[in-house]
Amino acid sequence: MRILVLLASILLLAAPAWSQGNATPDDTARFLAGLQPSAGSPLEPLAAEPRWKQHSAYFNGAFANVEARTLGKVRAWSSANLTVKRPVLYYMFSGPDFLYANAFFPEATTYVMAGLEPVGNIPDVLKMPRAGVNQGLGALQISLRSILRISFFLTKNMQGQLRASPLNGTLPVLYVFLSRSGKTVRDASLIHLDETGEAIAGPRPAGKTGAEGAKIVFAGPDGREQVLYYFSTNIANDGFSGGHLAKLGAKLGEGNALVKSASYLMHLPNFSQVRDFLLERSAAILEDDSGIPVTYFDDKRWDLKPYGHYLGPISLFSGRGQPKLRDLYRKSPPGKIDFGVGYRWRPNESNLLWAVKRAGVASK
Repeated sequence: MRILVLLASILLLAAPAWSQGNATPDDTARFLAGLQPSAGSPLEPLAAEPRWKQHSAYFNGAFANVEARTLGKVRAWSSANLTVKRPVLYYMFSGPDFLYANAFFPEATTYVMAGLEPVGNIPDVLKMPRAGVNQGLGALQISLRSILRISFFLTKNMQGQLRASPLNGTLPVLYVFLSRSGKTVRDASLIHLDETGEAIAGPRPAGKTGAEGAKIVFAGPDGREQVLYYFSTNIANDGFSGGHLAKLGAKLGEGNALVKSASYLMHLPNFSQVRDFLLERSAAILEDDSGIPVTYFDDKRWDLKPYGHYLGPISLFSGRGQPKLRDLYRKSPPGKIDFGVGYRWRPNESNLLWAVKRAGVASK
């Protein structure tokens, strides 16, 4: 008995100070984002260490840069031009890009995001060894470099980085973007969709179909509650229907949609279901030329407003040019955008299309 008590005392003394107690989801999000946790948080001692201070300084500089160069301009442009408001935003092929979803559509109360990137576990820094925490912070910096510089994730690189990091999956990235967007994370949980499109708590049962994902409840400075759903799922035709995202959309109702840097996948026949879903379920769609080809927008149902400059696809996606979109830019004087977005991420090369469903045309 004396030996057991002595051993327990040694282990307690050896445990790092930050491992005692529980951190709130918001404190964890702030810590990962390089923002000071709340006073009295068990993460405070870890946030006092030099490695975290370096992480905080790096993110302070990176996010200040992207705010000045891009996000502030996106918010101003969105406020002036995206006049159709809906409570739901559908953002397919998104990865964990809440940053631009919120900048373009801050009024949404429900964000539905989907990509191939894994969800991962709910981040719990207090259960990680010091070396794992430091490694995870470094991996976050590397994972976010591309989107903070050129507005989109390099998917293949990111998938490997997210799986290899002790802070695995998209949830740590979503936490960072939520905190850096001024949000308070109130709750986060793992979920899956059942065959009716209902979001069910917990991992998907063995033998069942349905996308696995996460649900994050958060609020902005005004205290208004918002919800983010992220699903890791195949949204090609052989996976979209079985993932039950269409049935979730039927429950949520008409929304707006965002598509950018989507690899021109909805130009292909095997992505027709997600393409039709967005056309049927959206009151308005904001996209670059990598999204739904303009030929699928029925002139009797949609009004199209081009912005920026259409130069055609980059060489990686040669063959995905759209003559009809080029004609639209030639015939309809495009509006201006003073920021870069998409594969042509320089401001004088970027393009956006704002497609609005005409009055009297109901979404399904």
